[in-house]
Amino acid sequence: MPSTTTMTVDDLTFDVSVAGPADGTPVLLLHGFPQTFLCWDGVVAHLTEAGLRTIAPNQRGYSPGARPVGTAAYRSALLVKDVIGLVKGFGLESVHLVGHDWGAAVAWQTAVEYPEYVRSLTAVSVPHTAAFGWALREDADQRERSTYISLLRQEGKAEEVLLENDAQRLRAMFGSNSPDDRYVAHLSEPGALTAALEWYRAMTSEFGRLGPVKVPTTYVWSNGDSAIGRAAAERCGEFTSAEYSFVELDGISHWVPEEAPARLAAEIIARVRAA
Repeated sequence: MPSTTTMTVDDLTFDVSVAGPADGTPVLLLHGFPQTFLCWDGVVAHLTEAGLRTIAPNQRGYSPGARPVGTAAYRSALLVKDVIGLVKGFGLESVHLVGHDWGAAVAWQTAVEYPEYVRSLTAVSVPHTAAFGWALREDADQRERSTYISLLRQEGKAEEVLLENDAQRLRAMFGSNSPDDRYVAHLSEPGALTAALEWYRAMTSEFGRLGPVKVPTTYVWSNGDSAIGRAAAERCGEFTSAEYSFVELDGISHWVPEEAPARLAAEIIARVRAA
């Protein structure tokens, strides 16, 4: 079973779920919006059974001790810096990096900018951000799927809409296999939802100008994902220059870690062993 510890990076203290043997090959797992490290529990059970050590932080804004105020504090460069700080904080030279949703976006950037710390990358749902940016410009289907982002970027309005009527719209974002009550309670803490939404508000056009990944990479996407369409998913491989595997899941929603934990864990293990 995972246990929770804390790790301080600069002046921020992150809550971190850790599991598996202390000497196991390290896998760092990054959650997305609007979840926490709890989303990885099903995956972690399989990874630790395979002898891997897992480290899953509640990222910037999601950990109460790492919740700075202001949009500028959530720029992507700082989110990546947190990842590297966690790697170093746990005394590791490098990790196998896994990310879902926004965690995938951060993982892509980390792998591009700090490949010396990333043995391999497994990105889930969100493709290389340059592929996503291309799809937003060129693919009408992706633009339609991404219309919700404009609401999330509206300060105050998004919080009001998501939390009204007992967080009805926030709950509606989760799949049936997601423990939404725990996530809703977490994001209902003072300042928590605003901090999570700052990730969207801090986005700039640089999000879509990321260079190619040069570490072994697996991208996992489901054709049942309502947020990410096929155009972006299939273009993802054009932005990798190392060994690359595209895994398409059939009928799973956006919430892959919770709906298909065994299958996702198998892909992570395969990537770790091949790297």
